[in-house]
Amino acid sequence: MRGKTIEPPPDIAAGEVAGTGIDIDARIDEASRRGLTGTARSDVYEPTRDPDDISRTPDPRDELDPPQWRDDFPIDWPKDEFVARRDFTKFMVLISGAFVVGQGFISAQHLLRHRRGEWKRVKIGAVSQIPVGTVKAFSYPTEHDRCWLVRLGEREIVAFGQECTHLSCAVVPKVDEGVFQCPCHEGYFDLRTGKNISGPPPRPLPRVVLEVDGDDVYAAGIVERTVV
Repeated sequence: MRGKTIEPPPDIAAGEVAGTGIDIDARIDEASRRGLTGTARSDVYEPTRDPDDISRTPDPRDELDPPQWRDDFPIDWPKDEFVARRDFTKFMVLISGAFVVGQGFISAQHLLRHRRGEWKRVKIGAVSQIPVGTVKAFSYPTEHDRCWLVRLGEREIVAFGQECTHLSCAVVPKVDEGVFQCPCHEGYFDLRTGKNISGPPPRPLPRVVLEVDGDDVYAAGIVERTVV
């Protein structure tokens, strides 16, 4: 029989089962054949989500009658991922409270600056004792507020607070490079203007207002800036 082709009877080949009057083409379109090869719905092969990947409300019945597999796998993924309304409310209250506290702190600092009135005038040193291209450390307006004074030229002297505006690390003057460097997170400020030029610092260094009287140089105020 190898190599021999069996031809269907003429009545079947014509599309009708002999003696029954049933049209083969009509049966292919019957509803009972849906899902078979060639007649599958378009959404049968669409990707589906694994039930374990879907967060759902914990089932209270699991606590009363836990399934046997829980003895070996005690982690309840739905319960672990489920966020209750009460927990969500607590989270929102804490976040809102943090914003309120932050705004209150900023307002208090602003009010404190206004109540200070006139800044006190404090002598830093003699200009003749600070060579060009060198720096001098001093404290202003209190002994805990460390600052740097830099003599850039014969008639050019600037001074800035030492605390980096990122996380308050002490900056280091690098006169040859023309910058103040924050060693904690590689922040850089311009030596002449105090402007933040690189790294995470969000604003310039506080500038110390200087007054020169003869050979003496005085600190006479602090200017905190968001931009130069």
